[in-house]
Amino acid sequence: MDDVKTKEVISLAELMIVAASEAWRDNGEVLASGIGIVPRLGASLAKLTHSPELLMTDSETFLVSEPIPLGPRGERDNAYGPKYEGYMSFDRVFECVWGGRRHAMIGPSQIDRFGQSNLSVIGGSYEKPKSAILGVRGLPGNSINHMNSMFVPNHGPRVFVSGEVDMVSGVGYNPARFSAGMKMDYIDLRLIVTDLCVLDFGGPAHAIRVKSLHPGVSFEQVQAATGFPLLKAEQLGATPLPTAELLALIGKLDPHNLRATTVKNNPPAIRAAV
Repeated sequence: MDDVKTKEVISLAELMIVAASEAWRDNGEVLASGIGIVPRLGASLAKLTHSPELLMTDSETFLVSEPIPLGPRGERDNAYGPKYEGYMSFDRVFECVWGGRRHAMIGPSQIDRFGQSNLSVIGGSYEKPKSAILGVRGLPGNSINHMNSMFVPNHGPRVFVSGEVDMVSGVGYNPARFSAGMKMDYIDLRLIVTDLCVLDFGGPAHAIRVKSLHPGVSFEQVQAATGFPLLKAEQLGATPLPTAELLALIGKLDPHNLRATTVKNNPPAIRAAV
């Protein structure tokens, strides 16, 4: 596949999968948990390429030596058989979580300038919200014990809010939330991958900054879609496009093209000039 044709067929979802995979680079032997289509494919791609030492489960109770493709696995799908390596009971998962040996990528409904995230309620009061979502689930404990990254398929001010998130489900770097004597050492927020850019927490006092811009996106566009001021990384560049080899791996990991459903209208990776 020549370079021109490759660029023509790359979707934004595929670009984000490759960007998400970078969250797990150089993590060591940790449990990689991608929650949702793009994060899961990102974790799977990381294991198949730059980070083979990652641990992955079958999403149930077993460790697998290679990532399991998304979607049905019946006879018409060549009856893929998971390659099991060992048993991963729920209590062993908790050992990884509480011991810091996990890196999860979640998809919160809101994020604020401190990296605090919200999975629970939107608007109104906690007792009478405008919308109830998932609930905090295990995020409060997870977010203070191991690495966490985030995926946002619709970068806008309703997600990246101007004030504090409506309900703090995931812990961030907000000093006002920590009483005297409490330590922030166990918070480790890494990347936020969106449909516009990749962000990290590398600014002063863990301030969120733009690490790379997706092709055709400007820093001004990202700032306009964010409810709080952003910083630029010192070496701000373009998010790399997937190679033909990476696209082939993504196709094997997602044979039913579920990735095409993650962003409205499944746009191309290279944004047209406006």
